[in-house]
Amino acid sequence: MIAFVFPGQGAQHVGMGVAMAERFPQARRVFDEASAAIDLDLLALCREGPDEVLRETENTQPALLACSWAVAAVLVAHGIAPRCAAGLSLGEYTALVAAGALDLADAVRVVRLRGRFMQEAVTGRATAMAAVLGLDAEAVETVCREVTGEVDVVEVANINAPGQVVIAGDRAAVDAACARLRARGARRAVPLAVSAPFHTSLMQAAAQRLAPILAAVPLRAAAIPVVANVTAEPVQDAHTIRQLLIAQVARPVRWEQSVQRLHRLGATTFVEAGPGTTLAGLIRRTLPHVRVLSVATPADLDAARAVLADAVGADAGESRG
Repeated sequence: MIAFVFPGQGAQHVGMGVAMAERFPQARRVFDEASAAIDLDLLALCREGPDEVLRETENTQPALLACSWAVAAVLVAHGIAPRCAAGLSLGEYTALVAAGALDLADAVRVVRLRGRFMQEAVTGRATAMAAVLGLDAEAVETVCREVTGEVDVVEVANINAPGQVVIAGDRAAVDAACARLRARGARRAVPLAVSAPFHTSLMQAAAQRLAPILAAVPLRAAAIPVVANVTAEPVQDAHTIRQLLIAQVARPVRWEQSVQRLHRLGATTFVEAGPGTTLAGLIRRTLPHVRVLSVATPADLDAARAVLADAVGADAGESRG
């Protein structure tokens, strides 16, 4: 059973998706539709950058969504289709497009505003995020609560994999938490090059601005289960999807638990569709014995088709039956 997983902000790079769009009409159509929806040539942005423009949050999010869904559309056209899906942060929107719950054009318009709102929520405020390695989430949460009581706000933003947790908040509080976490046994506590403290209570203003936008967007029941970041549980109901997308902006991403939940749904093969291999690494740390593939280029697609030939054939036979 195949699960598609989709990357979040940070996976982007100049050149992403270009080879797929040049080789496969399915991918080119995705870029064309997404670009028309926001009047921005996303393929040109991905091809040419410059990097500092691609890294602007309101550009990164639609570009990354278009690239990831372009890859997934090509996978599906070649007989590699998911039975369940999930995406990290922004990637949850791509998963919902893959599940048929959200149209691509609507998704791209929403995530562009989402990126803008998230950036503007902390304009003028010194904030930071950091990756903590070598401590479990409970230990990290304990330190965050202690520091928040003393120095502004720091919270757990992502639970990525065993021994890998991301914290975020006011810069002074993040720095204080990192020092305390290292003293309590963390192997590393490393600042991340990001522009806002995503998935913390400091994003509540962005969530409030996004709510009426999402209220106006048509949503359908998902054709396959999508495991939500906020709950790490599968969701298909349109109303619940809408509420979770609003909550997701200011709540932690429970990626480790989401991967485990996909596995309990029956997923034994995880296909990371889109740029980078970060999710593949996190999945291998969480579930060492499952099969994990990353597909971002035509060469990756060819390799995946070779690996999955038997699985795809079995799924097709099961569908005919």
